[in-house]
Order: sequence, then C-alpha cells, then structure tokens
Amino acid sequence: MEKKRFRRPWPCMKKALFSRSFGVGLMLFILGLTSLLMGNIASDLHWSQFRRRIQPKVSHNKRLDIWKSNYSDLYYGCSVRGASFRYAVPENRSNGYLLIATSGGLNQQRIGISDAVVVAWILNATLVIPEMDHYSFWKDDSDFANIFDVDWFISYLSNDVPVVKRIPDRVMRSMERLPWTMRPPRKSMPEYYLEQVLPILRRRHVLQLTKFDYRLTNRLDEELQKLRCRANFHALRFTSSIENIGQKLVQKIRGMSSRYVAVHLRFEPDMLAFSGCYYGGGDKERAELGEIRKRWATLPDLSEEGERSRGKCPLTPHEIGMMLKALGFGNDTYLYVASGEIYGGEKTLQPLKNLFPNYYTKEMLADPGELEPFLPFSSRLAALDFIVSDESDVFVTNNNGNMAKILAGRRRYMGHKRTIRPNAKKLSILFRARNQMKLDWEAFSTKVKSAQSNFMGEPDEMRPGRGDFHEFPYSCICKKEISH
Repeated sequence: MEKKRFRRPWPCMKKALFSRSFGVGLMLFILGLTSLLMGNIASDLHWSQFRRRIQPKVSHNKRLDIWKSNYSDLYYGCSVRGASFRYAVPENRSNGYLLIATSGGLNQQRIGISDAVVVAWILNATLVIPEMDHYSFWKDDSDFANIFDVDWFISYLSNDVPVVKRIPDRVMRSMERLPWTMRPPRKSMPEYYLEQVLPILRRRHVLQLTKFDYRLTNRLDEELQKLRCRANFHALRFTSSIENIGQKLVQKIRGMSSRYVAVHLRFEPDMLAFSGCYYGGGDKERAELGEIRKRWATLPDLSEEGERSRGKCPLTPHEIGMMLKALGFGNDTYLYVASGEIYGGEKTLQPLKNLFPNYYTKEMLADPGELEPFLPFSSRLAALDFIVSDESDVFVTNNNGNMAKILAGRRRYMGHKRTIRPNAKKLSILFRARNQMKLDWEAFSTKVKSAQSNFMGEPDEMRPGRGDFHEFPYSCICKKEISH
C-alpha cells in the first residue's frame, strides 16, 4: 500500500517539476534576449553618435540655409596622385597611339574625354587630342582647340599620360593600312581594354575608339577615379576667349547682385521629345515632339504618366519657379537661365519671369555683338552657360543630363557649392495637388521642403556607388580633420 501511495502522486510531481523548469528556462531566455537587444541598441546608439561626431549630417529640424551648406567648409577636392601610381611612359615607349572620337553635346564629350585619359593610362598608350563630334544633333564644327586649352591639357596630364596633338608623320608614313577602328561596349571594365583592345593596339600601333561616351565603368579603383577627376576638373580648361567672355558675364550679374541662382532649364524640344513626356499641348504638341522622336530609332514607346510618376519628366519653367519660391527664394532673387530654345517660347517662360523678375540669360548680359562669333557653335555657347552656372551661388538642375551631372560633380569637388536637383517624383504629385487646390501655399511650401531634403547638394548625399561617378565623385572628395 505504501508503494502504491508513493507511486500515485509521481506523475503530478513530474508535471509540476517540468512546469517549474520550463518557467525558469523561459524567464532566463527572456532575460537573455532582453539583454542582447539592449546591448545591440546601446551599441547602435554608440555607433550612431560616433558617426555623427566624425561626419556631421544636416539636421532637418534646423532651418536650412538655401544659399550655402552649413557643412561645405568641411570638405575639399582631393585628387592628387598616389605615390605608387604609375607615371606616364615616354611617347616612344608607349604601346601605341590612341585616337578617340567623342559623341554628343559638349558635356557628353567632356565625359568621353576624361574617360579616354583613364583608358590611355590603362593601355599605357599615347593619347592623341580627341576628335570632337561634328555630326550629331548639334551639328557643331568646333574642334578640341576651339573649346579647350590644348597646351594646358597636354602639360597638366604629362605625369599621367603622354598626349600629342597629332600622330607623328613618321608613324603615319610607316602605316600600311588605316587605323583599326572599334567601339567598346558601354561601361566596359578595365579588363576589357586590357584583354580586347591592348592586343590590337600593340599589333597595329594606332587604334581609334569611336562614339566614345560612357565607354568606361563607374567602378574603378580609387587611383583611377582620381585620374578621372584630374582630367575632368583640372586638365579640361576652356580657351581664353571663352573663359574671358564667361567671366565677363559673371561680373555683369555680380554687379547687380552679390549672389545669384543659375537654372539649367533643359526644356528644349529635343529634351522633351527624348523624355517621352507630355505637357498638355494637345495634338499639336504630340505631333511636334513625336516627329522629333523619330531621330532616335531605338527609343522605346514610353508611358507619359509612367515617366512622370517615376520622376523622369523635366519640370516646366513655372514648376521650377514654384519650387524655388517654396524653398524660400524671394522674388528679388537674381536668376541666370542657361538654356537653348525653350519649347513654347515666351509663353512657357512668362510664369517663371513673373515669379522672378530679375531674369537673365547670356544674350541679355552680353554687350551688343559680343556673342556673334559664338552663335554658329552650340558647344561654345554651352561653354559660356557652363562658366556662369559654375560660378553661381546656387545651381539648379532640371534633369539628369550630362551638363547637370558634370556641374553637380564639379561643384561638389570645388567645395560643395549649393546644387539643387528637383525630386521630380515627389514634386509632380505636389504640383498636381496644388493645381487641384488641395494644398494651401503654406502646406505646399512645407511639403516641397520635405521632398527636397536630400536633393539640396549637402555633403551627406555623397556616398560610394551612388549614381554616376561624374555626378558623385566620392573618391576625389576629402573631409578636413576636426579637433575636438
């Protein structure tokens, strides 16, 4: 009987002991998990505080200075060659002569030229002064020497790449055939040039690469990126005739106002046609832009609403003006507008002029007849716009085109001068709501400022791998040491 009494309660005791063990284990697990999470939170807090200390970020609660970044003085362009970076070999010991035929407008060609310098270094080749594009949409007969200072270009790059004005006569006479011509794939890696291009260069001694734009990857090691910056931001200097007129235009507008905003409207017919966007001009607009689109045989059919919702449509001049006003620029702000023929002409421009009466272009600033020698050459006119835009206190882009990229990157490199890129994806929604009277001005202005919070050219927008290197030259920008 004793054994039976002893055996009966055992299952209950076993169950109780199991429950107690389970409860203790669960409590220990919860305590451990809590400790781990608190440790991670503390660690994350410590790391975020450390990051803020070494890399100040913009506090969006603090009022943004629309004219100048609070942190721009902490950064500077740094593209000096490293001690181990290979020096240029003498011309007679290089692997041959590299001819480059650029493509597109002025700034697209500028990208091709700076990339060609890097490719010449990779191939250990002698670079011949690049051939400019005379046949694309712009039909500009300008040669390299009509736009850029050739002697400066050769001299500045002398430690990196041998550059000559033309192939020597002795080499030309020794050639049995015309130079071999090839077109590398877009965004090719250095390995492509070493494996596919170098053998041909060594065999033929002279090689031409055609339609040379965006033919080199963004993903290069730091020293090659710095060479890219040296070529783009230092070696490519405009001729004295272009530079003198450009600086004269800058002095004219500075004489009227101590600071000014430059806007690259990019609202020309070709841009709108290429974008596939629609701006409410009815059948007339669709027919006109559709006819221009036929120039690009490979352009896909695009959805107008789809492109707008993705932020791919340039803002109208009126929308640019509304954005600037919402950000806090007063109607006494001086505006320099860099643009070609505006689609819709004066009717399209008038709303922007109404918002900012101090509206100027190169034609308005120049003395009578001063621009006449430049008029037949779109690249030289574009160079004047480039200079005045680069010297501005604030530069506003209106699309992700080549001038916008090059100037945004250059202004970052030269001290993070304020550069505003419209967040077209969000702004298109706000403009639509504003037009439908769903937003009063105060609410609209607040939302525009919020939409633009990461599109104002602040230093913390720069990070490796973001966008095109020409726009975000992260390898060539250094931060000053700060003592605490």
